Amino acid sequence: MTVLSRRIGGAELDVVVADITTLSVDAIVNAANTSLLGGGGVDGAIHRAAGPELVAECRMLHGCKTGDAKITKGYRLKATHVIHTVGPVWNGGTLGEDDLLASCYRRAMELCGKHELTSVVFPAISTGIFRFPADRAADIAVRTTIEGLAAAPSVARVVFCCFAEPSAKLHAEALARYGSSCA
Repeated sequence: MTVLSRRIGGAELDVVVADITTLSVDAIVNAANTSLLGGGGVDGAIHRAAGPELVAECRMLHGCKTGDAKITKGYRLKATHVIHTVGPVWNGGTLGEDDLLASCYRRAMELCGKHELTSVVFPAISTGIFRFPADRAADIAVRTTIEGLAAAPSVARVVFCCFAEPSAKLHAEALARYGSSCA
């Protein structure tokens, strides 16, 4: 279900409520842990849907640091690629969590540009078990992704894929704020 859609420059930005593993795009972003070998939430769902080949390729990447991102094939997913990024665990906001979360979105957009991807889907990184405040995370996600479009001129579609309506509402509010100032 599409909650909001905005055109910013040459890209269409959408907020949807859906299962990220079902979307046909160039890349879905995985809210991964540092091992990249699967876990719970979005990470576990992506690994289950992609099949064992994904974990085999992830083993070859030797993990990922918080705030960074790495790309793999999508295997059994409808997405061609998976961009794995490790969001920060929320510790009250005094340990650079905002900057690390922004870095996740920035690095993912840089990989989209490097690989000339045209469509990318983001989950609400760090808002599950990592406890990042959902409103704050949505604001960072939308703002940083819009800023990141400059590093990824090939991207024509960005989707903020939320598992539940409350998260989608927060992303839609952020997109309405930032989208109107950038349109």
